[in-house]
Amino acid sequence: MAAIATRSESKRPGSSPPDPGRFGTDRSESRRRIGGLLMASPPIIVVAVFVGFPILVAMAYSFGHIGGLNRTIATIARGQHTVDSWHKLTLGAYLDVFNDERFRHDLGVTVVVTLVSTLAVTVLAWVIAIYLRTTPEGARFRSGVAKLLSGLAVVPMFIPVVIASWAMLTFYAADGFIRSICAELGFQGPTWGYTMACVGIGLVWTHLPFATLMIASGVQSVPDSLIEAARDSGAGLLTIVRTVIAPLTLVPTVIALTFTAIGTLGAFTVPYFTGPNAPSMLGVDMVSYFRSFNRPQQSVVMAVVVFAVAAVFGAFYVWANFRSAKDSGRV
Repeated sequence: MAAIATRSESKRPGSSPPDPGRFGTDRSESRRRIGGLLMASPPIIVVAVFVGFPILVAMAYSFGHIGGLNRTIATIARGQHTVDSWHKLTLGAYLDVFNDERFRHDLGVTVVVTLVSTLAVTVLAWVIAIYLRTTPEGARFRSGVAKLLSGLAVVPMFIPVVIASWAMLTFYAADGFIRSICAELGFQGPTWGYTMACVGIGLVWTHLPFATLMIASGVQSVPDSLIEAARDSGAGLLTIVRTVIAPLTLVPTVIALTFTAIGTLGAFTVPYFTGPNAPSMLGVDMVSYFRSFNRPQQSVVMAVVVFAVAAVFGAFYVWANFRSAKDSGRV
């Protein structure tokens, strides 16, 4: 009876018969989506296995789980807090770390150096990008300076960080180039080697090329017609930058700022070679606690803290990508 009713309904006037091509289209669309998912799965699997899974294991160790893959490091660790079951956890290692005055001081220093270095990198990259964008083709001297400036801005990208760190020490140390020149001129120069000032200079040096490339490409992509229209309306350079260039270059700026902040936050080489013994940045502290103090659980806790702070900066990167996709119509 149900089959007869269905057949009669399909024959009623005004009712449209099912389209057989629709099911084929749905099938091909499903195949296309599954194929795209399979093509994108290898990098996702690699990241999940070699990055995501170790992060989960390390976080479990910070909460006191010493079994499984954490068993080897737990047998030689000192001052660790453990639990006897997988459904339990302990915050003893976190309390140890946050009750340590040295860690709190180093955390504050790390955040301050990250913010100052990121701001300096962003400002320098914007100055270089604006100078390149506003340099007229006919001005030979300014054009030559702009090309030289753009070339010097990306030079650090091709110099290893270790070599750059040692070069900064020979330049800013007590017996370095700056002090030697000042002594020849009859006055005493500053000593920035093994200070946080030298660390900040080194971090700006290492992160400036990427930020310059990102922001300069965004500034160069602003249409000339918008800038010329603003000039015809009587707007000056600062007004053009604030009302025309900056809004259209917001996404590249946020991306450059985010990557600079995250890279500075977890930096090790520059603070290790050019910074003081105390205070030090958390990248150096993590290695010291793990290797010198034989306290890997506390080192993992510091890594979790750095990861949490970096996630705050990473949220801006996700927002920038989402806004870019929304502006381009992909979302």
